[in-house]
Amino acid sequence: MKRLITPTLALAAALAAGPLAAQEYPAKPVRFIGNFAAGGPSDILARTLGDKMSAALKQPFVVESRPGAGGNIGAEAVARSTADGYTVLFGIDSTFTVNPNLFKSMPFKLAELKPVMLIASSGLTVGVNPGVGAATLRDFVSKGQSETIAFSSGSNGSPGHVAASILQDTAGVKVNHIPYKGNTPAVMAVVSGEVQAGILATPGFLPQIQAGKVRALAVTSRKRSPLLPDVPTTAEAGVPALEVEVMYLAFVPAATPQPIVATLQKAMADALRAPDVQERLTKLDMVIEGETGAAAEARLARARERYAATIKATGMKID
Repeated sequence: MKRLITPTLALAAALAAGPLAAQEYPAKPVRFIGNFAAGGPSDILARTLGDKMSAALKQPFVVESRPGAGGNIGAEAVARSTADGYTVLFGIDSTFTVNPNLFKSMPFKLAELKPVMLIASSGLTVGVNPGVGAATLRDFVSKGQSETIAFSSGSNGSPGHVAASILQDTAGVKVNHIPYKGNTPAVMAVVSGEVQAGILATPGFLPQIQAGKVRALAVTSRKRSPLLPDVPTTAEAGVPALEVEVMYLAFVPAATPQPIVATLQKAMADALRAPDVQERLTKLDMVIEGETGAAAEARLARARERYAATIKATGMKID
């Protein structure tokens, strides 16, 4: 795994040295609000880091799932919470990069939340039911240019929904998007043949790929996944426009004092250095990032601009 200790992680450690953060926070349990379904990659990441942070800061870090509306429900709950560091949002970038372009109105303002850390990123896997008959991504694209392909995703506005829309926009694939309630049912829809394809989180696909029930055509990351080393990237497979990353982030209300944010950053940075955490993230197909502040905001802004263009071009909607 690359980038295990970055300058931003080191900065986070330095920022947390102040006596205010050390002496006054946390004095009671901290809630991690997950805004996507329990059992998914972001939920597992929250629980993995929460266990380490609990041990380091001597307070429970409790994960609560509040999925729905593309992550807006959980994000709104954190935006409306007291800015004291005891309610932290754990989720993926699409709530902040896709939803503002997709929903007619948002229940919270982006400025009401600020990132604690862009913790990790991952790609997705383009998986198809073997009955589709496509051996390569190029074969699949050609098929989708002449007939409509049903794609599953974990929810409206999810990374899988966006990725399918990018394929529609850049390659002319005819997409019929079908949202499910989470990654697991989206995967099983591909297995059963209820849909023909999905562009979904790799760990959820992996057992079905290994069992021959799903055919992996490509991964959307810049580099090949260690979980599927024989599967090409979308660039290698001849469809570079389908390079898509999922960013995993923690947020707090924007008014949260910086010493508290710094304490959270240091605890997360320390947790990410633990060998067992690094091993767990590798199994989740995640690359550690560790960006904070302006760097994290800039990554979100670039993705938001890209997805705005895709949504406008395809007429992507909440089904």
